[in-house]
Amino acid sequence: MSGPQPTLRCACLGRHLVAAFRYDAPPVGETRFALGGASYARAYDRCTECGHWFARHALDLGRLYERAYVDATYGGPAGMRERLQRILALPPERSDNAGRVARLCAFASARFGRRMTERRLLDVGAGVGVFPAAMKAAGWAVVALEPDPRTAEHLRQSAGVEAQAAPIAALDPDRVGRFDAITFNKVLEHVEDPVGMLAAARPLLAGGGFVYAEVPDAEAAAAEGAGREEFFIEHHHVFSQASLSIMGSGAGLAAVAVERLREPSGKFTLRGFFELAGEPT
Repeated sequence: MSGPQPTLRCACLGRHLVAAFRYDAPPVGETRFALGGASYARAYDRCTECGHWFARHALDLGRLYERAYVDATYGGPAGMRERLQRILALPPERSDNAGRVARLCAFASARFGRRMTERRLLDVGAGVGVFPAAMKAAGWAVVALEPDPRTAEHLRQSAGVEAQAAPIAALDPDRVGRFDAITFNKVLEHVEDPVGMLAAARPLLAGGGFVYAEVPDAEAAAAEGAGREEFFIEHHHVFSQASLSIMGSGAGLAAVAVERLREPSGKFTLRGFFELAGEPT
């Protein structure tokens, strides 16, 4: 199959890939995106060295995260508002986001201690705004990024945070400032070159700042079969603990902690905390 070319910029150059899951129809629960009349055919290859999974198909997903994604996934801006309020209202024990916020705040507190006064966060791929809204409530000054201008407007109006419709690579640190934390929550699996996106965070980090990334856990999900949401069509990558660290290293970041968990929603997730490579903690 020709099409997207997902890469981790690995030294092995794909020499250890083996065929894994194959799909001739959307699995149950997957969002039905408009594919321009193309036949639904896609697959995953798994690296036997690092355990990373790469998507392989010829489907055109190039504009997936513009208008089509918002309409297909949320039903437009009104659906985004409803989803935001519904998730924010979940009790902590049922909320993936509550655990995410608690873990990140605990890490930041341990890392910065009393040195942390004005806390600045850049959330890349903020979605409906559940995480940035909760982080603002926790006392952080938040800037959210989304490619769709309608989503950026929703983030400003409904989540109450500063938002820009721009890729992270377009941000000028002299204009937007630098951030104590830069977060990628279920974002990096959606892009062909996550190393490049992650590397764009480096010039935006304040001294001692850190990067937080959440990605789907391939090993845990694969044990339950090909129908898991971790392997839905929009995921170009599904990670292992090793490949999450490899991605960070390729972006000039050193892993401080890599953890795996099963979230209240049932998702199998890996989360990693990274700092600039060679920077003393």
